[in-house]
Amino acid sequence: MKRFFERLYYHPKGVDYLLIALLSPLSLLYGSYMLVRRLSAGKKDFGIPIVSVGNLVVGGSGKTPFVIALALRYENVAVVSRGYGRQSRGLVEVSRNGEVLVDVTQSGDEPMLMAQSLPHASVIVSEKREAAIALAKENGASVIILDDGFNRINIEKYDILLKPLSVPNTLPFPAGPLREFSFSERFADSVLQEGRDFRRVVQIDPITGKLLLATAIANPSRLEPYLPENVVGRFYLEDHAYFDERQLEEKMKEVGADALLVTQKDAVKMDQFKLPVVQMKLKLEIEETILESIDSYTKKYKELHEE
Repeated sequence: MKRFFERLYYHPKGVDYLLIALLSPLSLLYGSYMLVRRLSAGKKDFGIPIVSVGNLVVGGSGKTPFVIALALRYENVAVVSRGYGRQSRGLVEVSRNGEVLVDVTQSGDEPMLMAQSLPHASVIVSEKREAAIALAKENGASVIILDDGFNRINIEKYDILLKPLSVPNTLPFPAGPLREFSFSERFADSVLQEGRDFRRVVQIDPITGKLLLATAIANPSRLEPYLPENVVGRFYLEDHAYFDERQLEEKMKEVGADALLVTQKDAVKMDQFKLPVVQMKLKLEIEETILESIDSYTKKYKELHEE
């Protein structure tokens, strides 16, 4: 079912458009509800510059590498995330000033990747972002980056919205992959288009032998342009799912693979595995003028609140 909706959303074919048409009234209702919710919400100012990195599309659009690239620019920075896929609940400090405090089951895969990639930052996960922001401020953060925060409409923040290269289906859920109407991007402070404002750069560890692509990300077909020729099989799980080492080993034997090919997000869940792993490392090249505009916001915010 998951793969069916990924096709419906990202690669619709002839018969899919009939189902899209049938679901479109529900999308209109859902989109309208989200619009009314956004227009009627009040915003709380936490007295600290908060930069949100989000998207309208369900699934990946480069949020995690963007957050990492942005957080590396600041001192005393804290990243606040929901922590999707974690096996814990409530507020959890994943790292403090670069020291990782929990394992991936407590943090979720993306927060752990951020914690491991940011040697001087703090990462906090919570269903209630307000509680995490308050803790980050209490711990001395001077800037907060809110991961996947565009729909956190009750928080005063600088909203960055990332748009993928193309989305053939531009309807809200359930007929399409959007969380709100497409015109809701106008509520963002900065809308960044992949290929124009930022670009993906993928590096792959030295490759030897045949590879099994094993990944638990949304819309895994987006990895296809970056795959080396020696990928002999594919093993997909749902976004944020955890891997079973024995199952992966059996799949490797089935396709004759010598090693696993995984994303960094997958790799943090395989730290204790004894299987050979090759990583696809994703970084973003971001236009410097965009980063400078974000710096300008944080600087002006601090100046206004110091007066």
